[in-house]
Amino acid sequence: MNNKALRRTLGMIALLAVHGTAQAASAPVPDALRDAVLKVVATNPDVQARWHAFRAAGAEQDVARGGYLPQVDLNAGIGRERVDRPREPVDSYTRRGATLSLNQMLYDGFLTRSEVSRLGYARLARYYEVVDAAETAALDTVRTYADVLRYRELVQLAKDNYVEHRRVYDQIAERAAAGVGRRVDLEQASGRLALAESNLLTEVSNLHDVSARYLRLVGEEPAERLTALPDTLAGSEGLPATASDAVRAALVSSPAINAAVENVRAGQAEVQARRSANQPRIDLRARQSLDNNLDGVSGSTREGVVEVVLNYNLFRGGADQARIRQAAETLNQSRDLREKACRDLRQTLSIAYNDSARLREQLGYLDQHQLAIAKAREAYRQQFDIGQRTLLDLLDTENEYFQARRAYTGARFDLLTAQARTLAGMGQLLPRLQVAREGLPSAAELGQDRDGIDPAELCPPDAPSMLQVDKDALFAEALREAGARRP
Repeated sequence: MNNKALRRTLGMIALLAVHGTAQAASAPVPDALRDAVLKVVATNPDVQARWHAFRAAGAEQDVARGGYLPQVDLNAGIGRERVDRPREPVDSYTRRGATLSLNQMLYDGFLTRSEVSRLGYARLARYYEVVDAAETAALDTVRTYADVLRYRELVQLAKDNYVEHRRVYDQIAERAAAGVGRRVDLEQASGRLALAESNLLTEVSNLHDVSARYLRLVGEEPAERLTALPDTLAGSEGLPATASDAVRAALVSSPAINAAVENVRAGQAEVQARRSANQPRIDLRARQSLDNNLDGVSGSTREGVVEVVLNYNLFRGGADQARIRQAAETLNQSRDLREKACRDLRQTLSIAYNDSARLREQLGYLDQHQLAIAKAREAYRQQFDIGQRTLLDLLDTENEYFQARRAYTGARFDLLTAQARTLAGMGQLLPRLQVAREGLPSAAELGQDRDGIDPAELCPPDAPSMLQVDKDALFAEALREAGARRP
């Protein structure tokens, strides 16, 4: 065996070894990916904006809770007064006084209670929007991390493809210069070499673009050596058995659905708050005043008052009923948005789940294809060296080998991305990556209560069934049709 054949054989063995390693048990999520996601979740502007909206919602609920507590005011003043009475001399004096008053709401038609409930639900909605934004940011980071690895591999494949085409071109050029090769072979080799150069430039450009996206998301350029991703991101338990199971799980755990549900509950509480205007308001009021020279009477005056005051509005120009109708329409709007969120999730999750299943099966065929082409390529090279294959045969196998490896690499990273999309749709990507935003409480700590929500109000957890093709039956039918067309 000559040196060239030996190098080719070793290269074939190396390819098989890499292939065997790729099929090993799935490794844990690399720390480099986890660190990148953690940094993005902590610094992403969209996540930060929703985080501050969540904190503002908590403060707004505290404002509403203030309605349960008394209001205490201190008023003090000093001024010069002049009194001019009929048939009395003009009196001018300095008045000083202070009043301490307390107002305690006893009954407001449950307005305060409804407002506290509404803002509590709104706070939960803002919480789930933070989680949803974090899941989206994590998905973008995983996708970009995978794309950087993808295009680095594709650049290397394009480099290898260029080297092989350049080697063939130089070999043909030597033959043509020695007068033992045909000029047309050199032209064919030149054209294929130009195509290989174009492919290399394309992959380099793609790598540049995804590196720029990585810099935008993470805030730093990707490291020269990024840890490889595991074979699967679904973990040891894998994805749910069916797409419908995935959708059913997502209706419980998806932050987008939970945010929409809490918005509906906030709308229901707002309707109750608006109806409180039809109820009377009862307050306990206490006042203690100390004045000097009050109303021109020389000396100090003390006044203490404790009273219960009822206020019942009888007519406000129809404004209260209009506000109730407004709140009811806002509630209807939130229900429609909940339905939209449910349908959108069902679609995107069904597609992601189907992509995961399809790519997992397709990956086996693509792997079989690239291994078969690798063997054929090696055989064609040896046959070309002894004149049993044409240059066109050799160049065709080189190009097919490059495209086969490129397709396999693309499908492998597409599968990881599809799994990440599925997990993100279910609200499980961050837990899978073992990443949580610092300082973010759990929904239970915020007092989430799903008892008031009827699951029947959500869209059905149905997903289109995956089309299964019986290849044996398909081929048998084709044979029957071919036989029927024969004379």
